[in-house]
Amino acid sequence: MTLYLRLLGAQIRSQGAHRTSFILDALGSLLITAAEFAALALVLPRFGGLGGWTLGEICLLYGLAELAFVLMDILFGGFDAPNLSAHVRSGSFSTFLLRPAPLTVQVFASDFALRRIPRVLLAAAIAGYGLTHAPLAAGPETAALLTASVLGMICFFGGLFVIGGTLTFWTVDSVEAMNVLTYGGRTLISYPMDIYSAWLRRTFTYLIPAAFLSYLPALHLLGRSLPDGLPGWAALIGPLAGPLVLAGAFAFWRVGVRHYQGTGT
Repeated sequence: MTLYLRLLGAQIRSQGAHRTSFILDALGSLLITAAEFAALALVLPRFGGLGGWTLGEICLLYGLAELAFVLMDILFGGFDAPNLSAHVRSGSFSTFLLRPAPLTVQVFASDFALRRIPRVLLAAAIAGYGLTHAPLAAGPETAALLTASVLGMICFFGGLFVIGGTLTFWTVDSVEAMNVLTYGGRTLISYPMDIYSAWLRRTFTYLIPAAFLSYLPALHLLGRSLPDGLPGWAALIGPLAGPLVLAGAFAFWRVGVRHYQGTGT
C-alpha cells in the first residue's frame, strides 16, 4: 500500500504539472455526464415517469451506477484495454515485469485519472437527489445495502476491465466487444431493467449478473417484488456477484501474464 500511494503521488504531481490542460480535461469529463443527465431530467417529467419509475427513483439507479463506474475507472484505469494494449504493443509492459515491485500494484497505479474527480462529485449529487426523492426507509440496512451495491459494481466493472486488458496479451489491440459489457453495461443498469425486453433483461441478470448489483437491491429498498419470482434474499446477496467476477478476472489475468511474450525487440 505504501508503494501504491507513492506511485499515485507521482501520477498526481505529473497531472498537476499542466494545470490548464488538467482543468480543461476535468471540465470536459464533467460536461459529458452533466449533458447526459440533463437530457434525462428535462425530458422525463413530461412523461410522468419511465416504466412506473419516478425521476427520483431513476436518479437513485443512475447516480449509483455512475458513481460506481467512475470510481472504478479511476482505480482500474491501468487495466483498461486501450491503456494496457499500448504497453503490450510497444513492449513497455516488460518494464513492469522487470521492476522489483508487485505487477498488479504497478498496473493499478499506471493510470490514475484525477480529472474524473468532478464526475464523482456530480454522480454523488445525483445519487443524493435520488435518496431524498425516492421512498426509501432510512436505516442501517438501507445504508449497508447501498454501500454494498456500489462496491459490488466497482468490483464487477473492474473485473470486466481486467478481462478486457488481459485479452490484449493475445490480440495486442483492445477488443471493442468488451465495451458492450463495460460502458454499455453501465448505461444499461442506469435505468430500470423492466423497460427492456425480456431476453435482454434476463441476459444481464442470469448470464451477466449486472442486474443483481443495483436493480434488485433498489427494488428491495423500494418495497417492490423482484422479477421472475426471485426470493427477497436474492437482492441482499446480489452485490456479491461483483467480487466473484473480479476474482475470476484476476485468475484470468495471471494466465494472460504467463502467456505474455513481449515484442521481441
